[in-house]
This record gives sequence, C-alpha cells and structure tokens, in this order.
Amino acid sequence: MTRLVFTLRGMDVRMGTRSTTRALATEAVHAGRDDLARQGLHAPPIDLSTTYPAHDSRGEAARIDAFAATGAEPDGPPVYGRLGNPTVARFETALARLEGTEAAVAFASGMAALSAVLLVRGSMGLRHVVAVRPLYGCSDHLLTAGLLGSEVTWTDPAGVADALRPDTGLVLVESPANPTLTEVDLRALARDCGSVPLLVDNTFATPVLQRPAGDGARLVLHSATKYLGGHGDVLAGVVACDEESAGRLRQIRFATGGVLHPLAGYLLLRGLSTLPVRVRAASANAAELAGRLTADPRVARVHYPRIGGAMVSFEVHGDPHAVIGGVRLITPAVSLGSVDSLIQHPASISHRIVDADDRRAAGVGDRLLRLSVGLEDVDDLWADLDGALG
Repeated sequence: MTRLVFTLRGMDVRMGTRSTTRALATEAVHAGRDDLARQGLHAPPIDLSTTYPAHDSRGEAARIDAFAATGAEPDGPPVYGRLGNPTVARFETALARLEGTEAAVAFASGMAALSAVLLVRGSMGLRHVVAVRPLYGCSDHLLTAGLLGSEVTWTDPAGVADALRPDTGLVLVESPANPTLTEVDLRALARDCGSVPLLVDNTFATPVLQRPAGDGARLVLHSATKYLGGHGDVLAGVVACDEESAGRLRQIRFATGGVLHPLAGYLLLRGLSTLPVRVRAASANAAELAGRLTADPRVARVHYPRIGGAMVSFEVHGDPHAVIGGVRLITPAVSLGSVDSLIQHPASISHRIVDADDRRAAGVGDRLLRLSVGLEDVDDLWADLDGALG
C-alpha cells in the first residue's frame, strides 16, 4: 500500500524504497499511471472485459471468500466486472492520492455513492444521520424521504454534537454547500462528531481547494460527474476513505451493482490530469464575475466562498427566469464543473424536490441563481450575463 504524507509542497509518495515529494499538479498527472512506462505504455489502457478466465476454480473460490469477508480487492487477475475493473481501479488510486486517503471506491453516480454509504451504515444498525442543510437537492430528498431506511436530523453545524444519538451512523455536510456556497469549519465539525464518521461532499471544492480528510473527515464524497470529469461527458461518483470503509463499500457495490463503466473510469482518470489547471482558471473567472455582480445594482446579493472556486450564486432583484431565458453563451442547464459555463435556477430544478419551506429556510430563495463558471473569456461571460440581466 502506498503511504501518503502531505508536505507543505505537496505529497511524499513512497513506492518501495524510493521516496519523492510530488506537488498536487504533478500527482494529478501521474497518479494511477505509475506503472505505465514499465509496461511500455504511455496512455492507460481501457479494459472493457466483463468477465475474466480462470482455470483454477478452487483459487477463484478462495479469492471470492476473501472478498466476502473483508471487501479487500482480490489479489491477482480480475474476477468479474461487478467486483472490480483495472481501468476504474486506476482512477480510484489517483483520486485517493489527491484526497490523501488510503483508498477510494467509484460508483455509477454521485447518488449511488451516497446510497452505498448509507447502506453500509444501516447494515451496522446505525440508521440515524445528522445532516446540515443545504445539501444537493437529491441528497436532501434521499435522507428526508427515508428511501433507504435512514432517519435524519437536520441541524446547523453548531448543533451537530447535541443531535448525535447512540444509533447515529453518519454526519453529512457539503462545504461549500450547494447552491448557497455556505462554508463549514470542517476541523471543528469533525471534533464535534466524536467517533461518528463525518462525510464531506467535496464536489464543489475538489482536492485542489480543500482536502477534508486532513481536517478529520472519514469519508469524502464527489459527484465525479462534475469537476473530476470536467467535460460534461461522464456520469460517476466516488468516495475517498480509509481501507476498512472502502472494503464495506466495495461489498455494497458488488451486491447492488452500482458499478462504474470502464470507459467512464478512463475519462475520469484523464480528467484528473487537468483538474488543478481547470479549477484554478475557472476560479479566477468566477472571482472576477463575483466582483462585477456585487457591484451591479440589478443584483441583490452575491454568494462566493472564502476558499474560492468556480461556483457563484447570486440573487437578482428582477425575474430570475428571465435571466435563464436571456443567456446565449452560458448554457442554461443543470450540473456544473464543465469547461463551459452553466446557469440554473435551483428552486425550479436542482432543489425542486426539497420542501419549499425547508428550501427557503436553508437560503435557497426563489430569486437565487447558481452559476458554474467555465473557461471562456471572462469579458465574454460578463457580456452575456449583462445582457441577460436586462
């Protein structure tokens, strides 16, 4: 197992007896690819096999028994696509390196990843979840509706410690939050959680801006569809965590079938290589737009996180639907984190499924717009927003 040590510059990656300190940008390019040159390869291969030959059926039985016991990845060649895939494993290795965790487990979507976490905790008799609003609308709905047998207590960060119960299996927070970009002191929250695992949805920040595991989070969730993929062409989720948690998540993934397709794993690994460059460039655009929106009298309020990032939310004095209908360069669509800019009205789409009163209480008002800033020229983006604002 590769041992990870974070330094002021980046990461101390130990492979065998050799140790090299690698910055995040270097790790983003090389993690998950360290063996390619030894194989005479430059680009990682895509393994599309669903099953793998094995003449030693007794050996296969022993490996399957071992997986059933611990969820550890089987030694030797793959067994079956639902149990694991070499291309997806490369992405998992790379994401774990970037987040500074022992392991990562990839799923078919972000919601599949969150569902697997809830199923793991529920299988241990720990069905109670403490959660902080706002969350992504579908995450909120999954908890509120109890679709997986969970029971949720909603609270603000200061109330987490008092909300814990003997059957609490998870504390869930998103920081910066979707869509208000509210930030939470993750280190303080992790202390308040005590022995209860803290899950941080790090989709908006990415490991470029924050690594929650370093602040005490036990589980780090990504909708990999967003910044990790980065091009709007892959649907995926991933949980970065310790190896023990990863084993349980792999068992749930195997049993429920929420596996990531190998081609998606390849695209995600490719996306990670440009993640630092994309996030920093888009963040510079977003900061500039946030400043211009703040100075605009047509805008009532602007939300932009202290840690930066490529997401901006703003409330307008006029009709937010007119802004959605008025953009021409920016794409009016759900999702975020792509190279192109996207805008949407959370109360109508991403958070529509949340009860209206709960939605407004969490700061998701009817005049709030969420802008995912891409890599276009910032003056072109502003010209489009200016026209749409009327």
